[in-house]
Amino acid sequence: METNDKLIQVKDLKKHYNKGAIKALDGVTVDINKGDVMVVIGPSGSGKSTFLRSLNLLEQPTAGSIVFEGVDITKKKDENGKKLDIDLHRQKMGMVFQHFNLFPHMTILQNMCIAPVQVKGKTQAEAEAKAMELLARVGLADRADAYPIQLSGGQKQRVAIVRALAMEPDVMLFDEPTSALDPEMVGEVLDVMKELAKEGMTMVVVTHEMGFAREVGNRVLFMADGLLLEEGSPDQIFNHPQNPRLQDFLSKVL
Repeated sequence: METNDKLIQVKDLKKHYNKGAIKALDGVTVDINKGDVMVVIGPSGSGKSTFLRSLNLLEQPTAGSIVFEGVDITKKKDENGKKLDIDLHRQKMGMVFQHFNLFPHMTILQNMCIAPVQVKGKTQAEAEAKAMELLARVGLADRADAYPIQLSGGQKQRVAIVRALAMEPDVMLFDEPTSALDPEMVGEVLDVMKELAKEGMTMVVVTHEMGFAREVGNRVLFMADGLLLEEGSPDQIFNHPQNPRLQDFLSKVL
């Protein structure tokens, strides 16, 4: 078992539908290191979200392996023959979706506390203290007793991010976190993500925000047709793209 800075090792990951007629992922291999802010870009339907959702097995891969913190989570059993507890591994992966998935009948504070109390066994007081600290961090402490319907889209997405952080994950996965937002709300969500990156949180971000990819990412993956076609630093990807498909993509989005 390798231990070093590799947090997640993805090897030859495939996800096929319709008996292989549709190859959403067709052999993706990449290492995600501790502290990486890995930004995944590419045209719609390129497999970006499927790749991200496979990392915590929201999508069950057809083939390949995902080794997270030394454990191959695609196997049903661990190396000692014990059934693999995927929920245990999922707890260490915070996930933020395009839509906020907040419980509408609960206040923001209740939304924040439910998982730490029920899943991690924190006391209500501990969970609330942590939740208030996190809400203050994103400028929403005064909205703790509000319901999701009373918040703007940008505020809801900031809550969704800190709700994931309340579980103290080792990596944060973002699936197009700003694409459902009005343009003027995008900045407030990206600002929270930039802060997280500065603090060294490992992040994998699927996004259409090229400015964020350039400014905050330390590694950029370009995917198309289920394949990882190019990866490199933002400078390499945006200023010196090699792959013709990437050059074409950038000519349309920049």
